[in-house]
Amino acid sequence: MDTGTWTLVIGGAIGLALALFGVRLLVTGQAPPTTARAFRTTHDAGLYHLLFGLGLLLLVAGTKLPGSAAPIVSAVIAVALAGVAMVKYRPRGKTEGKN
Repeated sequence: MDTGTWTLVIGGAIGLALALFGVRLLVTGQAPPTTARAFRTTHDAGLYHLLFGLGLLLLVAGTKLPGSAAPIVSAVIAVALAGVAMVKYRPRGKTEGKN
C-alpha cells in the first residue's frame, strides 16, 4: 500500500473508533472520568464523539467515491457534522450551580 492508502486506513480507523466510543457513551450512559469532567452530560459527550467520528469516516470514504462532485459533497457534510459537534456539544465542563 502506498502512503495515501495508509493515511486513509488510519483516518478511517480513528473515525470508526470515535463513532463507536460515542455510541458506547450514548448506550451505556457512562463515561470515563476524564471525558465526564470535560462535558456537561454524557449525552453531549456521546454525540460529540459520534458526530466527529462519522464526519471523519465520511471524509475518508468520500475520497474514494466516484465522480468529481462526490468528494466535495462528502467533505462539506463532514465539516457540517464537525461544526454541529463543536457548536452544540463541545466540551465545557460541568456547571456546578448558577448564581
